[in-house]
Amino acid sequence: MIELGGNIKLKGFSELDVASLVVVKKIVGNYTRELSKIHNDFTELLLELSSKGSSDFNINANFSKKSGNLTSSANGSNLFFTLSAALGNISKK
Repeated sequence: MIELGGNIKLKGFSELDVASLVVVKKIVGNYTRELSKIHNDFTELLLELSSKGSSDFNINANFSKKSGNLTSSANGSNLFFTLSAALGNISKK
């Protein structure tokens, strides 16, 4: 498990190459910054990546805050679009 800033945890992402992980961290950081502005009681973000082969990604997102949790999941063939979709669904809630 990879931890970013103490309150962001990435599970299953350690299998990615360094370049992909850099992009993932940027996407997660940007969404977390925006989500924490909307939900000022943010406590933790947990993202779980599972893949079936190299072209099918499933991402589960759990955005924890003091007043409750927001969850989302997304499936897709592009890791970055799938990650963006999972986090985007949380921001719509």
